Parts: sequence; structure tokens; C-alpha cells
Amino acid sequence: MSNHAKDNLQRLIVAAGMSIHQVAGLTGLDKRTIRGILNGVKKPHARTLHRLAAGLGVSVDELFIDPAQLLYRSFDRLTNPMVEEALASHGELFDGWTQADLDELNSRVGMGGPLTMEGALSAVCLMNRKRELHGKLDLLLESSHAEVAGDILDVLYEKIALHPDSPLPHGKG
Repeated sequence: MSNHAKDNLQRLIVAAGMSIHQVAGLTGLDKRTIRGILNGVKKPHARTLHRLAAGLGVSVDELFIDPAQLLYRSFDRLTNPMVEEALASHGELFDGWTQADLDELNSRVGMGGPLTMEGALSAVCLMNRKRELHGKLDLLLESSHAEVAGDILDVLYEKIALHPDSPLPHGKG
């Protein structure tokens, strides 16, 4: 386990205000296993990392982020206070969101600087639409229609790749 992961696990446990006993209860892991990971003497299996992440309510990626990235997160949150307000007042729009999704939203800027409430909600809706489309695409690519879906994607991709000046939908260009 990298030092980042060990340090991040410790940070996440402290931030959640949990004891090792509570983490063990949430993850189903043995307390000795958790202590071994925190002390750097135990290298966890992938499924152990997934159980830790799920129990702490974070993505597995959160265990491996470079702590220097945390400074950017703090800065982005401070410069985009409307994101926290949007989260508090429109929590239903954030169902299924990960820390990475929130980081992406916090790192966005609006016209002239920080996001307004309207800008934050608009960005959330666009991100949710993108997530919805990714889910549909994943399903199509796992179905009996995978070849057709792949062919359609190839045609659309070539259209964009060969004509990069063509406008993208929803003002993304």
C-alpha cells in the first residue's frame, strides 16, 4: 500500500470521526487488519480496499489521491461557495455522486469567476446527464447491440475528430 493510501485512510477515518472499531463494523474487516494497514505493515488486497472505501463512503480512488491534490480541493471549495449551497438545497441532484464528481464541480468556473447558484445547478444537471449517458452506453456495449453501438460511436467520433471546428451540442464548443 502506498504512503498516499495509508495517509489517506488515516485522514478519512479522522475526518469521519470514527474509531477503528467503528470502521471495522462498517466494513466487516477485522480491527487487526485495519490497524496493520494504518501502521504500514499489512498490504491489503483489492477487495479489502473496496470494503474500506465503501464503509467510509468514498471511491477507492480517494485512498490513492496525492495529498497535494487536497490543497486544490480546499481552494476550489473556498472559491465556489455556491456548490455547497446547491448541495444543501438540492441534495437530490447529487444522488450517487462521488468525491471526484464534487471535485470536478468545484473546479469549474462561471462567467467571470466562481459559479453562481444558477451556474452550479446547470453544471450539476449537465454532469448528471453525462453520467446517465455513460450508464446507457455501458449497458449498450454489454448487450447484443454492442457492435451497432460501437459503429455509431465510431461514426460520431470520426465526425468530431475530422471536423474539430464543428460546434458541439449544448454550447460545449
